[in-house]
Amino acid sequence: ALGLEGPAVTVDTACSSSLVALHLACEALRAGDCDLALAGGVTVMSGLGPLTEFSRQGALAPDGRCRAYAADADGFGLAEGVGLVVLERLSDAVRWGRRVWGVVRGSAVNQDGASNGLSAPSGVAQGRVVWEALGRAGVGVGGVDVVEGHGTGTRLGDPVEVGALVGVYGRGGGGGGVWLGSLKSNVGHAQAAAGVGGVIKMVMALRCGVLPRTLWVGGGGSGAGSGAGAGAGSGLVEWSGSGVRLLEESVVWPEVGRPRRAGVSSFGISGTNAHLIL
Repeated sequence: ALGLEGPAVTVDTACSSSLVALHLACEALRAGDCDLALAGGVTVMSGLGPLTEFSRQGALAPDGRCRAYAADADGFGLAEGVGLVVLERLSDAVRWGRRVWGVVRGSAVNQDGASNGLSAPSGVAQGRVVWEALGRAGVGVGGVDVVEGHGTGTRLGDPVEVGALVGVYGRGGGGGGVWLGSLKSNVGHAQAAAGVGGVIKMVMALRCGVLPRTLWVGGGGSGAGSGAGAGAGSGLVEWSGSGVRLLEESVVWPEVGRPRRAGVSSFGISGTNAHLIL
């Protein structure tokens, strides 16, 4: 429809599809395979299959809300969505006078490998993909302010993800800590479009200088760790002293004498993980 030519790739790594597509597009630009790229993802739920299967697994929240990282997280809510971004080498964008909304500093993709179940995530693999993205971006752990997490709102996945972030960005990795939130609390889990949705959210946050709040975190529940707000964060995570802070409320983006930076994570039920530095 647009008359575009050059490499065209359809990616299906489940929930991480659109972030993997962005990663591949950036690699193609760096390699000179193309000079302009359109990348993103779309999910249209044209049938009841996903709802039926995830319901049988007990993975869906009864009210459809993704309570990302919350004490009372009880599953995720499926959503539809589409998101696309136009990518170009920064030098070309400057040369042609484009309006630059944000810069992809680096990205990485890896795979969980064997785990203890079909959808059980690997914290080790998640940590590795974050380290790889930081290395490619040439950014230290103290150079990132906030992470837009995967944050499906499940008792299985959220603690694994937070543990991996603590081991990289938090005090476990020698960093000063990061803020953490997830777009899924606002719009649900848009599956193949989830990653690019997080990218668009953080690009707008970078420009506005505000870290948006994550919904439902303060919804109560027992056993929450200290340091994340009373009764807020998952009790399966040791928040105190971790260096990872939940965005229960909107926060003005801290001025630290360098460009604002965000990490964006997307982890597929396929086991394919992606992380991107904006």
